[in-house]
Amino acid sequence: MKEIMTFIRTNKVNATKEALANAGFPAFLCRPCLGRGKKHLDPNLLQLVVENGELPVSSVGESLTESMRLIPKRFFTLIIEDDQVELAVKTIVNVNQTGNPGDGRVFILPIAETYGVRTGENTL
Repeated sequence: MKEIMTFIRTNKVNATKEALANAGFPAFLCRPCLGRGKKHLDPNLLQLVVENGELPVSSVGESLTESMRLIPKRFFTLIIEDDQVELAVKTIVNVNQTGNPGDGRVFILPIAETYGVRTGENTL
């Protein structure tokens, strides 16, 4: 079994839930979180800022002035069979990919053991 952890934009939650359910993954955890990525800056944009002497009124301009600002994101967790990983990752990426920085990140981790709380039995 594998655990898929993904961080996505808040405005993509409903589309992600629907896509996961339609792909056969109705069980998952979704919770709010705050974080930030690497925030790579386009050197051409930086040059424009220097030449014009003012920051653009956009998220890019904001990131130049607030380098440590935490951004609201959503954290999804799915526990799935090994052979379902590719489909789940493709589903998440297809729904959340905009081509812009901040689209999110997907992590895959192995699950060593699982136990049912009600029965205490190993369910793997």
